[in-house]
Amino acid sequence: MISNRAGAGDRAKPAERLLRAVIAGFCAIGASLIGANLAHAAAGDPASAWETRCETPPGAATAQCAIVQSVVDDERPNITLVIIALKTADHKARLLRVIAPLGALIPTGLELKLDADDFGRMSFVRCLPNGCVAETLIDDKLLNRMSAAKTLTLVLFQTPEEGIGVPAPMAGFKEAFDKLP
Repeated sequence: MISNRAGAGDRAKPAERLLRAVIAGFCAIGASLIGANLAHAAAGDPASAWETRCETPPGAATAQCAIVQSVVDDERPNITLVIIALKTADHKARLLRVIAPLGALIPTGLELKLDADDFGRMSFVRCLPNGCVAETLIDDKLLNRMSAAKTLTLVLFQTPEEGIGVPAPMAGFKEAFDKLP
C-alpha cells in the first residue's frame, strides 16, 4: 500500500536538506516538462514513454537522475500530469512523484491504479506555481507491480465526485528504472 513521505521541518539534518534540494530540482524539471513532448505522451509511444533526466542539485557532488513521463488526458488537454520515479542519492529510498495541474482537490490526493488493481492514494505534499506535487515511497510491492503493469492510471479529483483517470503506459519502466544509478 502507499506510504507517504513527510518533511522534517526546520530541524532537518544536512542529508535531509540535500534530499529536499534534489526533490525540489526534480519538481522543477517536472514543471518544465508539462509543456514539452506532449505529442509523444498523448500518442502513447512506448519507445519514448520514460525519459531519463539528470541534474546536479546545489551543494551536491554528483548528479541525481530520475525517469520522467508526461501524460495528457485525451478528453481534457489542459490536464497534464508529469510522473517522476527516482532512487535517492543514498540509494536508501525510491520515490514516485506526480506533478498535477493547479485546481486539483488537495485533500483527496491522487488515486493510483496499476492495470485493474487499486494501489491507494498519493497525498499532495506541496504546490508550486505550475502545479501540485503528490509523492509516495516506492516499496518492493509497488515497484514489482509497476514493473509488471501495462498501464498506470492516476485519478485526479477536481471535486469530491469527479475523478479524472489519466492513463500512462508502463512500457519500458522496469528497464529505465533499473538503469538509474
